[in-house]
Amino acid sequence: MEKIRKGDEIVVITGKDKGKHGTVLRRVDDEHVLVEGVNRAKKHVKPNPVKGVAGGIVDKDMPIHISNVALFNPATKKADRVGIKALEDGRKVRVFKSNGELVNA
Repeated sequence: MEKIRKGDEIVVITGKDKGKHGTVLRRVDDEHVLVEGVNRAKKHVKPNPVKGVAGGIVDKDMPIHISNVALFNPATKKADRVGIKALEDGRKVRVFKSNGELVNA
């Protein structure tokens, strides 16, 4: 079970974007996630009249390593670690390590 999933609210805990908040757009692979507004790079795009693409410099979100982000805990308003807990009915759920509350997603 993945501790960070698509749609989760995260905080960057290290690197050039430390402290930024964002939403996970997708998981690129097992170790990288694409986060909205984090780890932006400038990309030079050539114009393509057939596709209707205008040329210029475009900001593009690049993947960030999963070890550099942490889930945002709305109860404590801080970044928090995530654990996995089995319920009585056999389902596995994610819980915050600091207060034991369920991650709602």
